[in-house]
Amino acid sequence: MENNKINSKLIAVVAGFAIFLATFNETFLNVAFNGIGASLNVDTSIVQWLATAYMLGAAVMVPVSAFLYRKIPTRVLFSITVLLLIIGSVVGGLAQNFTVLLIGRIIQSLGSGMLIPMCMNITLTIAPKAKLGFYMGIMGAMTTLGPSLSIIISGLLLSVADWHILLWSFGGLCCILFILALMFLKNVAEITKPKLDILSVILISISLIGILYGISTILSGNIIYASVAIVVGLICMACFLIRQGKIKEPLINLKPFKVKQFSLGVILNMLALCIVFALNIVLPMYLQDCLNATEFNSSLTLFPAIFLSCILSPIAGKIYDKYGVKLILPLGFALMCVFVLGIGLLNTTATMFGIACLYVPVILGSALVIGPVQTFALSHLDRETNQAGVTIMSTGFQIAGCIGSSIFVNLYALLAGARDETGSITNLAFAENSFLICALVVSGVAFIGMIIALIISNLKRKTSQDSSPTQNTKIEISDILKEDVYYVSENETLLKAMEIMAEKDIGGLPIVNDKNEFIAFISDGDIIRYLSNTYPLFMNAYTFIAMSENNKIDDKLKELVNLKVKDIANTRKIFVNETDDLNTICNVLSENKIKKVPVLNSDGKMVGIINSSSITKFAIKTCLTEFNKNN
Repeated sequence: MENNKINSKLIAVVAGFAIFLATFNETFLNVAFNGIGASLNVDTSIVQWLATAYMLGAAVMVPVSAFLYRKIPTRVLFSITVLLLIIGSVVGGLAQNFTVLLIGRIIQSLGSGMLIPMCMNITLTIAPKAKLGFYMGIMGAMTTLGPSLSIIISGLLLSVADWHILLWSFGGLCCILFILALMFLKNVAEITKPKLDILSVILISISLIGILYGISTILSGNIIYASVAIVVGLICMACFLIRQGKIKEPLINLKPFKVKQFSLGVILNMLALCIVFALNIVLPMYLQDCLNATEFNSSLTLFPAIFLSCILSPIAGKIYDKYGVKLILPLGFALMCVFVLGIGLLNTTATMFGIACLYVPVILGSALVIGPVQTFALSHLDRETNQAGVTIMSTGFQIAGCIGSSIFVNLYALLAGARDETGSITNLAFAENSFLICALVVSGVAFIGMIIALIISNLKRKTSQDSSPTQNTKIEISDILKEDVYYVSENETLLKAMEIMAEKDIGGLPIVNDKNEFIAFISDGDIIRYLSNTYPLFMNAYTFIAMSENNKIDDKLKELVNLKVKDIANTRKIFVNETDDLNTICNVLSENKIKKVPVLNSDGKMVGIINSSSITKFAIKTCLTEFNKNN
């Protein structure tokens, strides 16, 4: 692994752009299906295979990507993946018949299926531990922005040219990504040279193809074929799971499912994605059928919500970094539940503006869920199972996309009734009722998510030590925790803080509120900085002493000591949780260049403080104990 000279921010930009393109490509071509069918003289049911084949190819490549990520250096694998997208775009852009276009689309799907889990793994590797929620929030924003913005951009491009321009435009974006990767991406994955179990690949491929094909066609095609496909897929899935438990090097490590927080997190992530995919397709259909909106205008109605979600997703990640999931996940699903129901009930009195306003809190709710829940789920896995967790999460993304885009679209089409030769709906009341039913079902999905979110927020954290029972030496936080902590109330004066620091010979104090919750930190450096900013002569200790000789300092100190500590303190809250492991604590200290950090319990109360010197002393003591034991 290349740890030297890694710029995590630039790599995160490349990974975020890659995830955006991969999810963007999921629905980018769908808007042009009618034009493709007319241009290539194929039926609509045949054109739909451009979406179905793409979805199946991407789903199959997700588990294979876990093997390739550990087998091939990151830069090489990333370049190959992006080249597949470029080649597929060129093949599709040159296509003059449906077969060639379908081949190009399948080549694209192979790249997209590997790109999403690879970028999530890269992000988990390069993101600072204390900012993991923020980084994953950006990735979550990209998974929402990609499929949503694709509809708008497709509409714009199709207004000036035919469907070929979509493939050429996407190919151009992929070329930009390829250049950025060559410039900034590093080899961050640990290469272990695993062996590929071919039977596992066959079983998981048949399983995913069968299940996803059946789900996508059960309401619109032959129900018998669809049911058989699902049954065959489930049987192969069962065989796959059994085999993973028996072979030495499984294609997907299933240990993450033993962690309850991870399993529930995967479910919540899929529910949120299902809601987003469903509404991004069904809502424009409803606007076109019932409000006579054009394809472009209907997609433009969704844009304010999409734009705001991109802003909120990183903020949601920061909120998770500070406060966890107790509030953010239930609130996100509650917003989706209430406002989707509101859109459905608006129905016959709906206006474009009204739906645009109601859709904003729906997508903001998804932004509060998707990034944070991915971070929450993956943060409960140890290093050994993290890559497997990403593979499982990415597979869930494909399944959620299938359910959201296929089941709800087919449900709407089935209940909306017949269409005339122009494609217009023949019975407006049927279409309105159809959308209402879809909205009620989606709202119900969000309500289930809210219940699970309330459950998951109260689960006790499972640490990496808990998941590694084979360790001989277990380092408890109590071994290095200093519980007799000196602190100061937020309402105390600066004089009181200075007295404690002078008496105890310490350089800083945590500040707590009346509930004993850590809210800030004040240090001697904060005091000096305040003095130098407020009184320019206070630049260093020498000028401080010089001024005292002329009695110029007295009046200034009188003003200073009457200030409240919270007026000067550094409000940037840096802390660790009592459940964090030693590696996390060391990362927080080194990344923030500090020597001590407060320790909080699950209720946000300060239970102690950890000094870097305590860690050093403990490490030396442990080494000496082991040395004496072995000699």
